[in-house]
Amino acid sequence: MDRKSVETEFRARVAAPIDLALIVDLTKRLKSAGRKASAEDRVQMAAYLAHAAFLAPDKVAGVYDAVSEAWLGKAIKADPIDALERDSEPSPPLLWDKFWSIVEDGADGKLDALSVTERTAALGRELPDTFVARLVAMSHTYPGVTEAASAAFPEKIELTTLAKQPAGSIGAEFHQLIVDNKFDLEVLDRSEIGITALPHPLDYLNTRILQSHDLWHITAGYETTSLHEIALSAFQMAQFGHNYSAQFLSTVAAASAMSPAAGYKIMMDTVTTAWVHGRETYPMMLIPWEAIWHKSAAEIRTEFKIREYKRPYRADLIERTAPIANLLRRLTAFMALFQRKRPAAT
Repeated sequence: MDRKSVETEFRARVAAPIDLALIVDLTKRLKSAGRKASAEDRVQMAAYLAHAAFLAPDKVAGVYDAVSEAWLGKAIKADPIDALERDSEPSPPLLWDKFWSIVEDGADGKLDALSVTERTAALGRELPDTFVARLVAMSHTYPGVTEAASAAFPEKIELTTLAKQPAGSIGAEFHQLIVDNKFDLEVLDRSEIGITALPHPLDYLNTRILQSHDLWHITAGYETTSLHEIALSAFQMAQFGHNYSAQFLSTVAAASAMSPAAGYKIMMDTVTTAWVHGRETYPMMLIPWEAIWHKSAAEIRTEFKIREYKRPYRADLIERTAPIANLLRRLTAFMALFQRKRPAAT
């Protein structure tokens, strides 16, 4: 399927209601097809994930549980997360136009990490107040969320506080990660992107994950690479229903439908294993980071019974293969041009 056909197929399917039985059958078909997974099936999966992320967020857990169990062939060791008894929301007028522009730019390699984050977050402005109210209700269905959000609203973390922590501590490791990579302590400015205006507990949850995203990297065993950002998005989504992560992963799935099928297994292996990891891990929203800066990541993992992510692939796989992928893309474009300019066969 060419790009236009993929987009047309996606738009035709994305409004279809969630059907877990069909999703399980689809997942098994994609798994068995391996490197030959059809574009049609990959588009269908992308449409289901996008529908859940943007039209029925309380069904995200059920969808990812079903996909992960069917893909990995084993049950998740966690209680199911209940969905709300509501029909899906209608599609906002401009949502899929803006969604697809992100997908195409991502597939073309035109987006850096910050622009992906900003443009995906901006999709939330297309969603109605009823969707936000649904997120509020959904949030409380995830373990630990109600308790975590009852705490005082988080103050900003100061770099000077981290700099004072002993060597080997989570505070010192966090400080080094921020300084060495020139990261922002909260990834994005909480006031500029409107987080503080969100209803409770969304204001707390989204502020806290901006603060602790890199702490989750360190503690849960995810590196700061492209593949592990995808993985950590699935982990975050499983932990507290992070809707931004669900939306981001739906753009990844849609871009994967336009890409060669050979890489699809990598994406699905990564997302499903990280989702299960998140579902089976202690609710990290409950960790009082400010009180334990002095403890090591290993001590924190022991205290809260957190196991590190068991990665199915090396963390830097995308970075290592990107030059090859870009070369192949250029060669493919050149060959297509060459073929068009060749004289017709006699």
